[in-house]
Amino acid sequence: MTTLAEGTAVRRPAEYVARAAGESRPMGYLIGAVCVAISALMLAPLVLSLLASIKPPAEAHEVPPNYLPRGITFDNYLKVFDFQAGFATYLGNSLLVAALTIVLCLLLAVPAGYGLARFRIPFKEGWFILLLAPLMIPYQALLTPLYLTFSQEVFGMRLANTHLALAVVHTILQLPFSIYLMRNSFESIPRELEEAAKVDGSNSFQMLRSIFLPLVIPGIVTVALFAFITSWNEFLSALIFMSKESNFTVPIMLVSVRAGRLGAVDWGALQAGVVLSILPCVLIYVLLQKYYVAGFLNGAVK
Repeated sequence: MTTLAEGTAVRRPAEYVARAAGESRPMGYLIGAVCVAISALMLAPLVLSLLASIKPPAEAHEVPPNYLPRGITFDNYLKVFDFQAGFATYLGNSLLVAALTIVLCLLLAVPAGYGLARFRIPFKEGWFILLLAPLMIPYQALLTPLYLTFSQEVFGMRLANTHLALAVVHTILQLPFSIYLMRNSFESIPRELEEAAKVDGSNSFQMLRSIFLPLVIPGIVTVALFAFITSWNEFLSALIFMSKESNFTVPIMLVSVRAGRLGAVDWGALQAGVVLSILPCVLIYVLLQKYYVAGFLNGAVK
């Protein structure tokens, strides 16, 4: 009897686990189907753009449209690469402006977030709200005074029609959100690490360099990605601040390349340009996606 009871007691947990797994299996299938449907919905525009970029011009203008190409051509990509100053020039301009925007955002947002999160500052919350206030102002309202300011000489040089001026504008657009992200990243670090560093004799700069920065790398990467995407896709300020064709960025090039004959839209060339403009964003995201998954405080406090 004792052996039978013990055997029953041992088998019951396994039976419960199997029953629970069987009951949760339909829910898992449902969640998987929903995820597949959402992924297909998100990927559909990209796939359609790719298919439209390899269609011949006559097929690309068909009404109603034929989504699967009957013929394949790469003339649209050649047209984009040879358009005006060349796609490589516009790509280099966009990468330069995006890189400057990332550097400026990090140089300003990291110290600001560190100070707002770890220091006792009088009226700190009021200053923080004041820094976030520009988010409530449409940035289109700032472009005219910024353009007039950059048209004048600043420190002996004119910033108008330069990539640095455009990067400054993009930094102004992205900085409030970057400060918000960095403050939250610094606040998530336990106080025990800071207290241990103070006991060891570290000052604020040493703690920022040796302790905080390695732990907020995911936040830094997030700020860099948002700054890159904002700068890469921004069109209006690039159109206003840039007047030389050799200084144009990719969004301006896309608007120019779509113009066909007699006011028609060259859909093939436009979609080819869209596909080429997406590739840097996808590449950067694939290279940095691990920082979104890894726990950056895993094992920091024992």
